[in-house]
Amino acid sequence: MALEMAGAKDGTGFMGGIGTFFSGGHSKSGSRLSGKGNVFSDLYLSQLIPAALLVIVGIVTIYSASLSISDANFPKHLIGIALGIIVATVVWRYDYRALANMSTALLIIDCVLMLLPRVPGLGYSAKGMTGWVQIPLVHMTFQPSEIAKLVTIFLMASVTAQFNGKIDSLRDYARVCATLLLPFALILLLPDLGTGLIILVIGATIIICAGAKRSWVLVTIALVVVGATLVVVTSMIDGLPHILKEYQLNRLIVFIDPSVDPTGDGYNLQQAKIAVGSGGIFGKGFGNATQAGNGFLPEAHTDFVFALFAEQFGFVGSIVMLGLFAWMIFSTIILATKVDSTFSKMVLVGCVAMWSFQVLENVGMCIGIMPITGIPLPFISFGSSSMVAQIISVGIVQSVWRHRQKSA
Repeated sequence: MALEMAGAKDGTGFMGGIGTFFSGGHSKSGSRLSGKGNVFSDLYLSQLIPAALLVIVGIVTIYSASLSISDANFPKHLIGIALGIIVATVVWRYDYRALANMSTALLIIDCVLMLLPRVPGLGYSAKGMTGWVQIPLVHMTFQPSEIAKLVTIFLMASVTAQFNGKIDSLRDYARVCATLLLPFALILLLPDLGTGLIILVIGATIIICAGAKRSWVLVTIALVVVGATLVVVTSMIDGLPHILKEYQLNRLIVFIDPSVDPTGDGYNLQQAKIAVGSGGIFGKGFGNATQAGNGFLPEAHTDFVFALFAEQFGFVGSIVMLGLFAWMIFSTIILATKVDSTFSKMVLVGCVAMWSFQVLENVGMCIGIMPITGIPLPFISFGSSSMVAQIISVGIVQSVWRHRQKSA
């Protein structure tokens, strides 16, 4: 399965004027892609600055949560950030292009990470899911699936790069889709539907951007919709296989009609909406999140961290946070249009897909436009594994920028 990297030059002129603005006023022929001219030439500041600001927003948010929530361990949050920065620095210096021809090894690593929590003596269960690994001697847990997201990005970029921006053969399209389905199926064994959806979105976005025919994509989407419908229907009928867990099915029902069980399965959604709405325009102020502080909003520092933030900093603060996400994501898209190799483009596309879907899902579930899942808000939610992975993803983008001078 070893594949060669392609050197396509598609999309280099897309949104050039806006790209010049976000890159600090340098054109492709100037110092922006030459790597010379100033001390910061190896750092893509247009993406690094909003990412750093989001980390700071997360520090403020989790510190406020730690004032009233015992599980919001602030020192542990800082340790996760420190570890992420250390690994991201290594990734930034590493030439990621060495992974372009390692699709077989990446697939094996991806599958191993998915299966690690199932290894006897290593697996650690929490909240009905065996998704963590207990690190021997240090009594710390780690979630391998967070790193698997990043491995999936490189895996799918490597597999699709050989087609140089256009997948013409149905057989090749089926092979690429099958490669994605393997880690997706393994993550469902934990079961971790939230992370599974992220991996599916990452892979699907890369496949689409790699040049898959529109008709094949539409047929695939239709099959996914039909398959998902069958899974939901069979999970509701006694005597038929129940693929979805009861709590997962209840979350879908509550999403469709929040009034079904407002004091049971719909409680979290109702409290999240109250928290967001009570923040008003400017919020209640730092440390004044009464919904979380008084114990009404469950998982305020993890799953519903956006509701915690919105209650304290209101509509204006929420817009600023979302603006930082938009800045970071848009800057990464701009970089993807400037780099030459298909592999580099697809790596950046994977990072954008991961951030975008997690933001959409986490914010959306807090305001009732998306079903409730355990998907964290990047750089904000409490959780060392997620924080390390998200900061590493910033390092990946910085590595693409640092090694942009040479063709891959």
